Amino acid sequence: MEKYHVGGCVRDKLLGLPVKDHDWVVVGSTPEEMRETGYRPVGKDFPVFLHPETREEHALARTERKTGPGYTGFTFHAAPDVTLEADLARRDLTINAMAETDTGEIIDPFGGQQDLKDRLLRHVSPAFVEDPVRILRVARFTARFAGFGFRVADETQTLMQQMVDNGEVDALVPERVWQETLRALQENHPETFFEVLRECGALARLFPEVDRLYGVPQPEQHHPEIDTGVHTMLVLQQAVKLSKDPAVRFAALVHDLGKGTTPAEELPSHIDHEERGVPLVEALCDRYKIPNEFRELAIMVTRYHLHYHRAGELKDTTLLKTLEALDAFRRPERYEQFLLACEADSRGRPGYEDRTFDQPRIMREAFAAASAIEARPFVEQGLQGQEIAEAMHKARLTAIKQVRRAA
Repeated sequence: MEKYHVGGCVRDKLLGLPVKDHDWVVVGSTPEEMRETGYRPVGKDFPVFLHPETREEHALARTERKTGPGYTGFTFHAAPDVTLEADLARRDLTINAMAETDTGEIIDPFGGQQDLKDRLLRHVSPAFVEDPVRILRVARFTARFAGFGFRVADETQTLMQQMVDNGEVDALVPERVWQETLRALQENHPETFFEVLRECGALARLFPEVDRLYGVPQPEQHHPEIDTGVHTMLVLQQAVKLSKDPAVRFAALVHDLGKGTTPAEELPSHIDHEERGVPLVEALCDRYKIPNEFRELAIMVTRYHLHYHRAGELKDTTLLKTLEALDAFRRPERYEQFLLACEADSRGRPGYEDRTFDQPRIMREAFAAASAIEARPFVEQGLQGQEIAEAMHKARLTAIKQVRRAA
């Protein structure tokens, strides 16, 4: 039995990054031998075992063969005669197809170290086209390593386009699309995930609501970037600067989907794009079974982001109604998420990235004043049910008026 560090831990070590997970491949062994030496089996589709002490994953060296469409259409062969190089050959990118011995020797049969130096994401073999998940993974790795200057190799880009043209991407299951998207949203440059998908044609198949935004004009006096798709990516960049919360970043991504359905005769204006965007967000979330915490925030940002932008112009009554519609008093943490996503929208324009805006202060001060109103005094007055709700509404409105006049 021989075992080697493989994959991400080797790549990240060579890049000088912290190594979070230690994955191993075992050559020359069998499932029976692994169990006899104390390893606990956990793999369902192929033999993966947990080390009895470190709990790190150890997978038997294996090869795979395409037997059907999609990313599940494979059969695996794991046996003592499978070599390390054969195992590495089935991996997606050269930078993920390196191994390290216990003495620190790097085994690199496909040029991964050179591609690290050249900042290239390049496929290991033509078998890359057999698994559509690899399109998502390449896009996600771009989101992770864009800060290091990585880009997709031209030949890999060509293969990804072929996979889209051949319909392979249509076989992706919703859960896997969302899983990879969520991971991309947690990276430092999630906008590149969507840009890579767009470049190979996969964005139009997977996220047509986002793809449709490109080429749609906006009023230049408010949006120097003009193009709505460009604006969306700029907003996503700003959301990354403001928050690590992937729900905030997702809301930033989808907040303007309604602009993709604006009638041509109304352009570059986008009347009622907020309401037109809500069913598009709902459909996207339904399609990929996106969790409710993401869905609810995204819908609120889509529907009410113009209320935020016009905070200084809103009547006191409208501002209070907006706070109530956002359920701010019961869900203050989500209200803060809403404000961050909307602020990213304000900053997602050339020349606006570092400006100070009044809206965050107005919205936070109004909320603080209104949320300070307690129900106890009205209960002590003998009011009940709807009477308490009406009294608190009136008191909150008064508090908002006072704080806005003081400002």
